[in-house]
Amino acid sequence: MSATAEGRRRPTAADGVLVVDKPAGWTSHDVVGRVRRLAATRKVGHAGTLDPMATGVLVVGIGRATRLLAYLSGADKAYAATIRLGATTVTDDGEGELLTVTGAPGVSRGAVEDAVRALTGDILQVPASVSAIKVAGERAYARVRAGQDVQLAARPVTVARFDVLDARAAELAGTPVLDVDVEVVCSSGTYVRALARDLGAALGVGGHLTALRRTRVGGFALDVARTLQQLADEPADAPLPVLALADAARATFPVRGLSDDETRALGYGKAIAGAGDATGTTAGIAPDGSLVALLEPRDGVLRPVVVFAPA
Repeated sequence: MSATAEGRRRPTAADGVLVVDKPAGWTSHDVVGRVRRLAATRKVGHAGTLDPMATGVLVVGIGRATRLLAYLSGADKAYAATIRLGATTVTDDGEGELLTVTGAPGVSRGAVEDAVRALTGDILQVPASVSAIKVAGERAYARVRAGQDVQLAARPVTVARFDVLDARAAELAGTPVLDVDVEVVCSSGTYVRALARDLGAALGVGGHLTALRRTRVGGFALDVARTLQQLADEPADAPLPVLALADAARATFPVRGLSDDETRALGYGKAIAGAGDATGTTAGIAPDGSLVALLEPRDGVLRPVVVFAPA
């Protein structure tokens, strides 16, 4: 149990999901540490890292819900961002040291929108060099911060939407630059910092990210997110209000209603018939409404990949 400001002890949180509105300046690990104290359990994890400068949706799993996280992290994501054209940084965002300031006095909104279209759809993207991708067993960002030159391979990603909302003149060190507000919907593994970098490169002026807010992860959006302060302000004698396992699964995956016999079979780790046209992960829900297992179609049947209600 965790101590509150009033010295009382909060009950251990139930298994489930919290959607946290991460504050700027916090790492995702910082948020997990805070939720561990609020939830009075160490069994807490998150589904997809947000950089310290970023804010917004961070999906946090508690208890058995941590077993959902690997599947939730693969969901598509939505962002609101600001890209500064006319300058580059070491980290492709506003936290890194400036590399070049060329300015963007002749870049029109029309040119920006043309360049954005070329970065939309199924593309090959070179991840930001300060990403958490491992190179020879070490995180790329650690190598960059140690002064090493890191070259990452391009990988396929999908940018479903890359919309320009506004473009306005700004100034950096006396040089005219262009700040562009955008909305992005993309597959897991897409780096919005890399989109900013590549947009600037396509326009010949360089670019980097100055603001990033994640507005959605899969079926979890800001409308259900709570700030850490709101969570801390919950009554000290009540557990945190988590989203139950079954509700979290329904928000993310297609649902397969199960019979009693299928529920029992899955509890023993057995496959069930009826894969049909199913693709990807499906949530198997028991007659009583509880989450039994996550299922995937293999060899014409539905096989449990994670069982939450073992027999």
